[in-house]
Amino acid sequence: RFCLPLVLASLPTMATGEEITPALQGSWGDFWLFRFFVNAAGYASIVVPGFLLIQYFKRRNYLETGRGICFPVIKSCVFGSEVKSVHQEDGSLPPRAEPTESSTARQVFKLLFCAAGLQASYLTWGVLQERVMTRTYGATETDPGEKFKDSQFLVFMNRILAFTVAGLYCALTKQPRHGAPMYKYSFASLSNILSSWCQYEALKYISFPTQVLAKASKVIPVMMMGKLVSRKSYEYWEYLTAALISVGVSMFLLSSAPNRHVSTVTTFSGIVLLAGYIIFDSFTSNWQDALFTYKMSPVQMMFGVNVFSCLFTVGSLLEQGALLESLRFMARHSEFTAHAVLLSVCSACGQLFIFYTINQFGAAVFTIIMTLRQAFAILLSCLIYGHTVTVVGGLGVAVVFMALFLRVYARSRMKKRSKKIPPGETPVQKV
Repeated sequence: RFCLPLVLASLPTMATGEEITPALQGSWGDFWLFRFFVNAAGYASIVVPGFLLIQYFKRRNYLETGRGICFPVIKSCVFGSEVKSVHQEDGSLPPRAEPTESSTARQVFKLLFCAAGLQASYLTWGVLQERVMTRTYGATETDPGEKFKDSQFLVFMNRILAFTVAGLYCALTKQPRHGAPMYKYSFASLSNILSSWCQYEALKYISFPTQVLAKASKVIPVMMMGKLVSRKSYEYWEYLTAALISVGVSMFLLSSAPNRHVSTVTTFSGIVLLAGYIIFDSFTSNWQDALFTYKMSPVQMMFGVNVFSCLFTVGSLLEQGALLESLRFMARHSEFTAHAVLLSVCSACGQLFIFYTINQFGAAVFTIIMTLRQAFAILLSCLIYGHTVTVVGGLGVAVVFMALFLRVYARSRMKKRSKKIPPGETPVQKV
């Protein structure tokens, strides 16, 4: 909760950074598609040997024949205990702790603490994310300064701190006995890295408010895929809110100032990167949902995913020689160092606040807080970085968030009603 005041205090310094027009990059080495394939090649250099080793140990039936000091490590990484727990109701988090004779004032204080922690962490994270990716460092009257370009290094910074925080938390508190094979975290880790990378890169081509609205509307492709692939059925209010979200996003995008981007190519690149973010992020959540069938806590999940995230990103950065270059950039610009560190702190603290809020108050309250956070993030970005929003665009934003709150309300009503459904009847699938 102390992060936001620090950032607001440094806004005059941030404002001196000159915004770079998100045009096509000057060389192929800076083009996002080229960097994506280079990063993917770096991850493949770790994933492929690891996959071959896992297949080798499984073919050799190492679990039965293995011996020696390496056996416990290999068993944990490749086989695990293979003992699964009963799948929990929400598929991702342990049942919410019911308040035990706590006063109303205490519950209100907890709720305010959670709301303040989430808002401060993620609003600060959003402001810094846009500052780092869209403005220059070291600008003077004679020197335009230089822009930080390597999004993967920022992902690495976020993951190394999250790994440290989760590791300390697991070491200092009692956790369930871990049973999942460690290698299974690598799938969620890889998709999580790619989704974060796409999120950072997209800011080079589209505005932060556009990115926030696009993420808020990802329920639409989820519903489309559920309808086409899984033949799922949805309630009328889900179609209504999806339509309202589509209308609101369209109003915002169509009313954007025509000089916001210099070419349709940059806009198209931003759309592709946002689509990549949504796809990879959807895979991450679904894979984590499957992993929670093993007996583990959310913080253990956070630790396992970030172990592989650190391995993948540092390996790729070293292979490209980008790690040293990024460290040199940090040495040249102390302001960037402060921003990158604070960005990582906010990301790690935000994850812990997510776990605590859902555990104390449930997913509905958490969704309301985060929806408000998205609205505040757009407002804060417009105030700080001068994004222009027309009246029609503002109405579009209002329509989107009205639809999101309607979804939360309708879902909570449906959940209460589903508890009264007679045994044997199956409720309609929800998004």
